[in-house]
Amino acid sequence: MIVLGIETSCDETAVSVCRDGIILSNIVGSQMVHAEFGGVVPEVASREHEKLLNNMAIDAINSANIKINEIEGIAVTNGPGLAGALLTGVSFAKGLAIGLGVKIVSINHLEAHIIANLLENNKDVRFPFLCLLVSGGHTQLWLIKELEDYLLLGETRDDAAGEAFDKGARILGLGYPGGPEIEKCANSGNATKINFPRALIKSKKIEFSFSGLKTSLLYYMDSFKESDECNLNDIAASYQKAIIDCLIAKMKLSIEQTGVNVISIAGGVAKNKLLRQLINKNLKSNKIIFPDLKYCTDNAAMVSYLGEKKLKLEKHSNFNFSIKPNFDSKIS
Repeated sequence: MIVLGIETSCDETAVSVCRDGIILSNIVGSQMVHAEFGGVVPEVASREHEKLLNNMAIDAINSANIKINEIEGIAVTNGPGLAGALLTGVSFAKGLAIGLGVKIVSINHLEAHIIANLLENNKDVRFPFLCLLVSGGHTQLWLIKELEDYLLLGETRDDAAGEAFDKGARILGLGYPGGPEIEKCANSGNATKINFPRALIKSKKIEFSFSGLKTSLLYYMDSFKESDECNLNDIAASYQKAIIDCLIAKMKLSIEQTGVNVISIAGGVAKNKLLRQLINKNLKSNKIIFPDLKYCTDNAAMVSYLGEKKLKLEKHSNFNFSIKPNFDSKIS
């Protein structure tokens, strides 16, 4: 079955083609226009999606070496995400599906990120498994029992880890997006220089909190003067380590509480090299699954892949489905 997937939940415009579980094309356009604002501007994101979608769909079809009339289904992200951005992608997908006379399926953005672990590792993954979903908008731990059977174990009380990276980078005067900028800066730093707070790390509840860490960094920088004793790289390294320590502590706790020893990560922060290294070091007695780096940040390959699975199960959507910008604890 050939399925075209569309992803426009935030500031990446993405289109992909999947055939029988194999990704034939995966076109992603990052909207760098947001860098000057230090974050995503929703209305700008919607306009950029509108500009890019048609040509990117053509590129994805051509790259997949198929003809448009060979497409048998359309999959599109309908939430959570930015309302205007989602509406742009859903409207385009519905029009294309109607024009081609094929079925359409709405895809939950978070579910797609989780299932992205199957794209490169589908022969190795066995249900159930745990998934740390960590991005700019969400920090959650999920128990993945089977396809479409997911249990939310816990999440952040306030800021997401990716949001903490972005806001931390802004406080440090670094660029956007903040995660890669802090990681780059931290590579030359000493992570033991500053003992930033690690909220809830000893709690026996699976939950996170990063707002206090961000505030602690802000107060630290108010009086900071660079010297041989401590520099910006040390601060970035210490801040990054505090975030990652919290993530790993709750992964350990979820393993203890569920007895499930197959673990995975998903979302944009899953690209962080230190996070991967410390998971391998601290959780090495478990089976660890990392998604390919190109499937961590927003992409349409995960949408087309999951869409094909759902369409094969006859889980298509009616054309009157709506966008769902807000998170719902039931993601299937």
